[in-house]
Amino acid sequence: MDIFDQLGIPSGRAICYSGFRAGQHPGGKHPDYEEIKEDLLLLQDHWKYLRLYDCDPHAETVLQVIRQEKLDFKIMLGAFIEAEMNNFNCPWGGGVYSEEQLEKNAAGNQRKINRLIAWGRQYPDIVFSLSVGNEACVDWTDHYVSENQVLEYARQVKSQAVQPVTFCENYVPWLYKLQPLAEALDFISIHTYPVWEYKHIDESLDYTKENFYAVARKYPHKPIVITEAGWATNSNGRGIYPHNVNEEYQKIYFEKLMEWTDKERILTFFFEAFDEDWKGSPDPMEPEKHWGLFKIDRTPKLALTHLFQSADLSYNQ
Repeated sequence: MDIFDQLGIPSGRAICYSGFRAGQHPGGKHPDYEEIKEDLLLLQDHWKYLRLYDCDPHAETVLQVIRQEKLDFKIMLGAFIEAEMNNFNCPWGGGVYSEEQLEKNAAGNQRKINRLIAWGRQYPDIVFSLSVGNEACVDWTDHYVSENQVLEYARQVKSQAVQPVTFCENYVPWLYKLQPLAEALDFISIHTYPVWEYKHIDESLDYTKENFYAVARKYPHKPIVITEAGWATNSNGRGIYPHNVNEEYQKIYFEKLMEWTDKERILTFFFEAFDEDWKGSPDPMEPEKHWGLFKIDRTPKLALTHLFQSADLSYNQ
């Protein structure tokens, strides 16, 4: 039985969606109804499933647009839980906070979990699954939450929600420290990024398969979803070799990944729909800013030019 049958959902392609445009960012200005509607109309003919990262005004507007415009999307809705513990191993030094801030984060996380449950119940026809966090347990995270606390959040959501519950994390922690959490979830969600691990494009798909099947072998009784896999198109050298990223390589990885996951019927959220310039450092070549299949002006990169030829795609026109 494949993942679509296991979750009781129709087969279809999936993509990570965050609609923040130039001058917008989480905690600041969010995209409005018409901007999100424009994005979703652009995506609707090619993707069935969208992943949203937080129970914030952005996600609320996405859910409203889908319902009011009667768009055919299903949503993986997430709660982005913030640091509740210090992580002194964070390589960019962002994982250390005051005790006051950690307590504030914990209270905010509980509010997010409550909102996750509430929105899942409010939009049961649109939200097909709920995630209790994103990359909060991996060794390098800057928003560390203990696996026991994530497990507690998962149990809270499972006891009150109607959707299956998961947690989105890099593939590595699933292999050595997240087994109790894995057993409590309805399905496991993994992230795989060959380019972050200095793999060349020629090694990319084989490495992603290794990551996926390593987790699948450890949990043969659990459904596995890939909730992030992608290829950046620019880099300043911070964590990714500049010669390893460009639009040609992204196209190769996207096509090979989709061919494999379509054939094996593995639900896979490609990361991501649109470039986001608020991410990472102020350097415009920061790799975090350049993962989209579309540029920030909504024009397609090479992987999608055969699908989107119209010059009218840019929202600036």
